[in-house]
Amino acid sequence: MDKNFNPDKQHTLASSISISGTGLHTGINVDMTIKPANPGYGYHFQRIDLVGTLPIKADCDLVTDTSRGTTLEQGEVKVSTVEHILAALVGMGVDNCLIEVNGPEIPIIDGSSGPFIEIIEKAGVIEQDATKAWYSIDTNISFYDENKRVEMTALPATNYEITTLIDFNSSVLGTQHASLKNISEFKSQIAPCRTFCFLHELEMLIDNNLIKGGDINNAIVVVDKPVTEDEMSRLAKAFGRTKVEVKTEGYLNNLELRFPNEPARHKLLDVIGDLALIGYPIKSHIIANRPGHSSNVEFAKKIKQYIKKNKHTKEIPVYNPSQPAVYSLQQIEKTLPHRYPFLLVDKIIELNQNSIIGIKNVTFNEFFFQGHFPGNPVMPGVLQIEALAQTGGILCINSMPEGNYDTYFLKIDNCKFKQKVVPGDTMILKMELVEPIRRGICVMKGSVYVGNKLCTEGEFTAQLVKRDN
Repeated sequence: MDKNFNPDKQHTLASSISISGTGLHTGINVDMTIKPANPGYGYHFQRIDLVGTLPIKADCDLVTDTSRGTTLEQGEVKVSTVEHILAALVGMGVDNCLIEVNGPEIPIIDGSSGPFIEIIEKAGVIEQDATKAWYSIDTNISFYDENKRVEMTALPATNYEITTLIDFNSSVLGTQHASLKNISEFKSQIAPCRTFCFLHELEMLIDNNLIKGGDINNAIVVVDKPVTEDEMSRLAKAFGRTKVEVKTEGYLNNLELRFPNEPARHKLLDVIGDLALIGYPIKSHIIANRPGHSSNVEFAKKIKQYIKKNKHTKEIPVYNPSQPAVYSLQQIEKTLPHRYPFLLVDKIIELNQNSIIGIKNVTFNEFFFQGHFPGNPVMPGVLQIEALAQTGGILCINSMPEGNYDTYFLKIDNCKFKQKVVPGDTMILKMELVEPIRRGICVMKGSVYVGNKLCTEGEFTAQLVKRDN
């Protein structure tokens, strides 16, 4: 990635780009074109060889087969072996594109993501005018498959990193692990790593005519048993070669590995490609022990379900009482004309060009509790709205040139009161600009939270008026 790449913005391709190759399992020659797409589009695959078909979203809930790669299916339309191109797109920071293919399978090329990285770089990656919504995994999410001895865990982390471990009880491979600390290293450290299989798996695939596009140049074949001359001749014939051979290292045709742990790195590549099917970019440390496509997809479904269940909490501000105030009570009094008993904001804990977060500690000593539901003290909804309005006033005034301003609210729409606010509660007051301030008119969305519960919300329109001092 370019050093100026902003991971908090969405990206797409600068232009369309194409590549052609053979499908590993079908043996069909396929042309693939990747096209730019608008923000929020995500990844979609479209079979342009089938008339009238709609694009298929890259979604773990649409996976129907993981036996020899990952297959997406919607209706009667299938696209297979999608994991390597998805990994390349994630690795290059591309968020939105349409992938068109004129066949049932993504071309295998050399069995890695390297060739896809090359064409993405050729097309160019451009930033879009849209924020990328990362989803931070804030608890451990685990997946186990006792039969396959697979264990996958997502741990809380500040970025997206992956660790894979493989152990196939193979004297050739041994136990291997690979890790990716930052997705920016994908291009050099992970993308070139090729898919692999064992000789006994290869023979089964050949026997069942399931690897029609297979070639010794698009996969690492691990020879984990003695091989007779007859078997070598049979393999040579299957691959259209005059001869294949094995050295002591145990790789068919004396293949040289690109990294000592290339198989483990390719498993990491597959994890990235399959977890792209979550549909949300995540910040988490993924630890995958003995991963495979079926486990990856099941794990992706589990993470997706967690995000959908907790998605509403993403926008909830978190209040840490020990953090210093951005605006103290004294600074608030210098900005707003309000005073006791009508100043309803204690401090501001966050402030930027587009949003503000204020705090109001509600105590039984508030003047209004004397007359509002005596014996059952409830903070009036109109005063919650006033607390939001005061918080929004600071946001608007802070956005103006130097000078003293007052904020007058023109209208308040769509107010909803969902939870009571009572003595002892700490109100978290969040106001966000819905659109840029124009001619002193501010349009904002306001929310009152207590803990992680949304209590009150509304839409505010205000006008800023400069004071005559």
